[in-house]
Amino acid sequence: MNILAICGSLRAASLNAMLIRALSRLAPPDISIQVYEGMATLPLFNPDLDLTPPASVLSLKEQVAAADIVLIASPEYAHGMTGVIKNALDWTVSSDVFVYKPVVVLNASPRARHADAALREVLSVMSAKILETASVQVPVIGARLDEDGMLSHPEIAEMLKAALAAARVEWQTLQG
Repeated sequence: MNILAICGSLRAASLNAMLIRALSRLAPPDISIQVYEGMATLPLFNPDLDLTPPASVLSLKEQVAAADIVLIASPEYAHGMTGVIKNALDWTVSSDVFVYKPVVVLNASPRARHADAALREVLSVMSAKILETASVQVPVIGARLDEDGMLSHPEIAEMLKAALAAARVEWQTLQG
C-alpha cells in the first residue's frame, strides 16, 4: 500500500510535519509512506494556468494519482485550513485525482475542529473518500513532543499505528 503524506504547513518546526514523519517511521514494511516535498513550490492557484500548469502542479497531480491513499495533516489558522493546503487542493480541482481517492485526515490538535471540518468539506466536494476510522485527532499540540517524542509516547505511537492499521483495512475493503 502506497501512501502520499501531505503537510499543510511550510513551517520548519511544524508539528504536523513531525507527525507525518513519525507515522512513516512506524509504518510496517508493506506500507510505503512518501512525504510530499513540493508544497513550497506550488504557485498561487490561477485557473488561467490550468490548461498548461507549472511542473510543480503536474508533479502534485501525478503523485496524488499514483498513491493508493493520500494522508493530509494540516494545522488550523484563524479557524480555517491553511492557505497552503487549500492552494494545493485548488490546483487539483479540475482534474479527477481526488475523485474516489481514499484520504486519511490527521489532526495534531483536538482544538483544530474548524480546519478539520473545512478540510473534510473540501475533500467531500472533490469526491474524495475519507477513511473515517483511520482519520484521527492526535493530541500532540501542547505536549511539547518532537518526532522522537511522538514515537516514544505510548498513547500517541499507538494511535498512529492504529490509524495505519485502519487505513489498511478500509483500503482493502474498497479494493473489494
